[in-house]
Amino acid sequence: MEVIIFCLNIVFVKILLITIGNTDRNYMREGVDDYVKRLSFYIPFEIKVIPDIKNRHSLSINLQKEREGQLIVSQVLAGDYLVLLDEHGSEFNSIDFSRWIESKICAGIRKLIFVVGGPHGFSNTVFNRSDYKISLSKFTFSHQMVRLIFLEQFYRAMKIIKNEPYHNK
Repeated sequence: MEVIIFCLNIVFVKILLITIGNTDRNYMREGVDDYVKRLSFYIPFEIKVIPDIKNRHSLSINLQKEREGQLIVSQVLAGDYLVLLDEHGSEFNSIDFSRWIESKICAGIRKLIFVVGGPHGFSNTVFNRSDYKISLSKFTFSHQMVRLIFLEQFYRAMKIIKNEPYHNK
């Protein structure tokens, strides 16, 4: 396995995962909590849950996305690096994703924000504010499952960066 040199900026970067709506399945909540706990040993990591839009079923899909988008963008400050988890984004294997994460940490980014959109995706406002888009797969996953899949991949990336056992080539 190739050794990746871990950047010292890790103590200065904060990672935020923004999601829409609560996870309603216990097994997924337990998995999310487990990976967040594991990640806390490597990097400051936080999840911000934006509540579902009230009366969303009476709103058009575009209006739902726009309201969610306003709430997402309100969490992002100038200088934050915003990454959308979107089906049309760039795809990585686990090693390349770990290299990408490390490059962002070493670039001196202070806050790296990943966003899982609602069930209908992102508004144009969010797309326009984003700095990058990542696809976790060509498959479509529920927006709740994406949280757990992303957290496992982020944890795997941290283990690869630190050259610790977990990932098998």
